[in-house]
Amino acid sequence: MEFFVTLIQVLDSTIRLATPLLLACLAGLYSERAGIFDIGLEGKMLISAFFSAAIAAVTGSVWLGLMAGIGASLVLSALHGVASITFRGNQLISGVAINFLASGLTVLIAQSWFKQGGRTPSLFGGGRFEPINFPFAEALSGVPIIGPIYSELLSGHSILVYIAFLMVPLTWWVLYRTRFGLRLRAVGENPAAVDTAGVSVVGLRFAAVAICGVLCGIAGAYLATALQAGFVKEMTAGRGFIALAALIFAKWRPWHAMWACLLFGLLQAIALRFQNIDLGGVVIPVQVMDALPYILTVVILAGFVGKAIPPRAGGEPYVKER
Repeated sequence: MEFFVTLIQVLDSTIRLATPLLLACLAGLYSERAGIFDIGLEGKMLISAFFSAAIAAVTGSVWLGLMAGIGASLVLSALHGVASITFRGNQLISGVAINFLASGLTVLIAQSWFKQGGRTPSLFGGGRFEPINFPFAEALSGVPIIGPIYSELLSGHSILVYIAFLMVPLTWWVLYRTRFGLRLRAVGENPAAVDTAGVSVVGLRFAAVAICGVLCGIAGAYLATALQAGFVKEMTAGRGFIALAALIFAKWRPWHAMWACLLFGLLQAIALRFQNIDLGGVVIPVQVMDALPYILTVVILAGFVGKAIPPRAGGEPYVKER
């Protein structure tokens, strides 16, 4: 029974830790399916985390904080769109520039605004997303097996967690069952054919970049106002890059992306739960456990998990033929 309780607690942490990865991964999915590679997921999450925490701290409203975070992320998305779509710049360099910009700006504005060493004040009450408890969660908690799964694993998360996981079937439906999704995928594979059909390649790509900005904004806001209670320097801790690795691991498919993000979340949850693991007299230090998600990221990006073929027109600016 003790093992089951521990398992539920680890899986509960897995869901919480996988949420920002899943949102960022789906953000990258929309962008890259339209042919715009986005290394700037990390930067957009970071600037959203700062502005959502800052506005929530000043106004006491977590919803205003969420709107501010999404707005800040959209501004960086627009920058990336203008650089890589309008001016046909190098998409990778644009993404890296966004990461540097967000990294420097957040600390600079935080120090100037709050004078707390690059962090925001701690959030309380209405400045944070509160957990949502399902009906009868308390009453069913004593029921063996089903009770803990319902009351602890499924219930008790913030609304952004449920939004993140609902985005998976919604993304699948948008991409594979709507005209917009069909055109979006076609733009990533053969933009000339889409252009010939009289559909705006530039418009579709900007739409994908905007969706990416909204999802990164929600991911950053979740980090600062739900998972933690405020912004601290570099709090995204490479999650944007882990999300990119999960996207490649999932081969740009929504349901596979969810399972990939849950795998990364599980590794982080195990590292938090078990500080030193004893395997038959050999003690694995906590530093190794903490590094596991990043090690897996390198393994995936090095191509050890099978060949992942990106959208054919990915990373290539579209030049309309005269």
